[in-house]
Amino acid sequence: MVHGLIRSIDQFSKTIGHAFAWCIVILTLGTCFEVFVRYALNDPTSWAFDLSYLMYGAVFYMAGAYTLSRGGHVRADMFYRLWPERRQALVELVLYVLFFFPGILALVIAGGGYGLESMRIREVSVNSPAGVPIWPLKMMIPVGGALIALQGFAEVLRCLVCLREGQWPPRLHDVEELEQQILHQHAAQAAQSAR
Repeated sequence: MVHGLIRSIDQFSKTIGHAFAWCIVILTLGTCFEVFVRYALNDPTSWAFDLSYLMYGAVFYMAGAYTLSRGGHVRADMFYRLWPERRQALVELVLYVLFFFPGILALVIAGGGYGLESMRIREVSVNSPAGVPIWPLKMMIPVGGALIALQGFAEVLRCLVCLREGQWPPRLHDVEELEQQILHQHAAQAAQSAR
């Protein structure tokens, strides 16, 4: 049951992360369009700068839980990776309780007030005359924080399972760093040549 709950939360984080990854495509197209009209037609847009930080901000806020579900956040693991898995789980569990959840709670509370005030006044960007609404981006702060908190709950469950079973439960995999793919290929080639 715990494994299923962890997998469900991981899948939810994956779905949100993949949905907001499309913001990168929109950001790229908008930036390319702006560069073209600015330098080729000498007619810059009034909305491209706002679009760029709205799209980047949306990815930043909403993909944090996806990154956490993949173990992709920065970690100083020069000692951590050498420890037995149970010790890793114990240290992670303590760090989640002492630092992660208080920090995320502060983000959700402070970001919620910030986002609600922005929504109340229907805040628009002051960076361009287009008047692009930015309150939806500010409302993503507490939403993204809540999603990270949910994924953090799954990570705590993952730690508890590791403490009980002695090994980490598997993570969902959908993308892999190129260096990992190359390492897997070399390992497979080495194993095949050893036969």
